[in-house]
Amino acid sequence: MNRILKKLELAPEVKLFEINSPLITRKTLPGQFVVVRICEEGERIPLTIADTKEDTIVLVVQEVGKTTKHMGTLEEGYELSDVIGPLGKPTHIEKLGTVVCVGGGIGIAPIYPITKAMKNIGNKVISIIGARSKDLLIFEEKMKKVSDELYITTDDGSYGRKGFVTDELNGLIDEGRNIDFVMAIGPVVMMYAVAEVTRPHNINTMVSLNPIMVDGTGMCGACRVEVGGKTRFTCVDGPDFDAHQVDFKLLMDRQRIYLKQEEESMRLFKRH
Repeated sequence: MNRILKKLELAPEVKLFEINSPLITRKTLPGQFVVVRICEEGERIPLTIADTKEDTIVLVVQEVGKTTKHMGTLEEGYELSDVIGPLGKPTHIEKLGTVVCVGGGIGIAPIYPITKAMKNIGNKVISIIGARSKDLLIFEEKMKKVSDELYITTDDGSYGRKGFVTDELNGLIDEGRNIDFVMAIGPVVMMYAVAEVTRPHNINTMVSLNPIMVDGTGMCGACRVEVGGKTRFTCVDGPDFDAHQVDFKLLMDRQRIYLKQEEESMRLFKRH
């Protein structure tokens, strides 16, 4: 159980892991996540399930902190101490009409199973994926297979349209395309930008939030966010929330609470 069966490098500092977790695989629905602990002394980190294959779950990890850097060094055959899940409420999947799925950076991985499910139930799916540059773009072929239309953006213009995913989304709206629903996953600032694009047009928009999280069961309260003026726990009330109700400023402030500690942890990890 929890053994790494396959490891791939998708992009610089972005790894894909296939992990043997048959009990989790049987219960997983799009939008859910797991909490992973590498070793007995390790911290717990939430990772969205990007796909399932027979008795394995697929996780995509971007090496941004000490624990994700550590996970990036693990090889096939390593057995993770804990993989707990599936956690969180699954994304609500229904036939809505025209659905736009927006994935930015590492957020392309968790938007994939949602896109696939939306397509399978009969929606027309338009996907927009973006990255800083072509070498950082992931899951292009996967997204193409589950989308009626696929648009790609890169910040530096090295591939697809030069600009941001919101530029492409704005373009679709300006063309007069009838959009019934938007789902966006990516950096918080990107999801905030998507929310501001769709807000004036009253397009139902959901985002998947991934704030500071510890136990993933609603006991610690670390993952609290403010939605519609009320406190919600992402791990049990989410991770999906109405984008037009999320207090993104508070969310971004909370994500920076432990920056100094995270930097010190990374410094010690690199040293040892």
